[in-house]
Amino acid sequence: MIIPNQRPLFSIPDSHAYLNTAYMGPLMHDVVTAMQSGIAEKVAPWDYKASQFFDDVATARGLAARIFEAPADCIAIVPSASYGIQIAANNLPLRADQHVIVLEDQFPSHVYPWQDKAAKTGARVNILPTPDDDDWTRVVLEAINAKTAIVAVPQTHWSTGVTLDLAAIRDALDDVGGALVLDLTQSLGAQPLHLADCRPDFAVAASYKWLLGPYTMGFLYCDTKWHDGAPLEHNWINRQGSEDFTGLTRYQDRFHDGAVRYDMGEKSNPVLLRGASAAMGQILDWGIKNIAETLAEKTAVIERALAPLGLHAPKAARAPHYLGLRRATGIPAGLSEALATEHIYISVRGSAMRVTPHLYTTDADIARFIAAVTRRL
Repeated sequence: MIIPNQRPLFSIPDSHAYLNTAYMGPLMHDVVTAMQSGIAEKVAPWDYKASQFFDDVATARGLAARIFEAPADCIAIVPSASYGIQIAANNLPLRADQHVIVLEDQFPSHVYPWQDKAAKTGARVNILPTPDDDDWTRVVLEAINAKTAIVAVPQTHWSTGVTLDLAAIRDALDDVGGALVLDLTQSLGAQPLHLADCRPDFAVAASYKWLLGPYTMGFLYCDTKWHDGAPLEHNWINRQGSEDFTGLTRYQDRFHDGAVRYDMGEKSNPVLLRGASAAMGQILDWGIKNIAETLAEKTAVIERALAPLGLHAPKAARAPHYLGLRRATGIPAGLSEALATEHIYISVRGSAMRVTPHLYTTDADIARFIAAVTRRL
């Protein structure tokens, strides 16, 4: 189903064509209101009840679970994608004779933890070179072998928008006993993910892009086989009995059940939790499949219009919400800055011009962008 334009839900001036969701998603009015309600409660802490340290957390965890299509006890509250990936790196086994597979030009937060782990264990990080045909799935499948311990990849490549067949990669890993770790920051909330098909060991997404939520908030999916792992930090609220504030010094060895042991400290931030929950609630109301279909129409219009200028999307399958346009002669230096002077906002990442609209993007926004790029190329 195609969703009607949702611009009135956002504070985006008519003069601004914001096609840069992959950089940062804007906050909806309802998200801002929800966050302000959290600020108001911190203003009057004498009215803040102990139960509220847990209520907002439970709401956000439940909504994130619905977006992941996973049980709530498999979701941890984290401050960033890198935090979640580090949890995965700390808990997954890796021997000196094994390797971790990542992609060339992958986002650094999904590379540094694996380089560090490999350095400590004597293993190797196998950085796969960008294929001429942009088919990352084929390249990953060809690289998986008996020495593959971990494949650490995105669902959607952050610069080109190429999407990977995660189910096929999972099947190949099953044959060699490897683990799958996903960074979904550039896809969760805008691109369907069928967790039952790809069965990751860990999967993380930051809130502030396609989940349209606040910064310093994210969610980590953790498969049940890792529910007894080591958290990144040891805080009071993840231990059993933490609801009883009078008994916190009766120190507990036992964690709360499930992925809660991986929750960040000071997770009970009503400002961030309520903002993230309001955004996820709206995304679920729209329906992720509907969001993807709607954004696929918008990106297709842009792709067709710019093709005569020599701007082309990757040859392989791309995500519906994501355009990484490249040109044989390259993207002119300063293009994004020049467009910004006209209040048209995109990003350049690597060799690609990244164009990422959302439901707030109007036909007029797209027309202005196409005209401006045409003038400059």
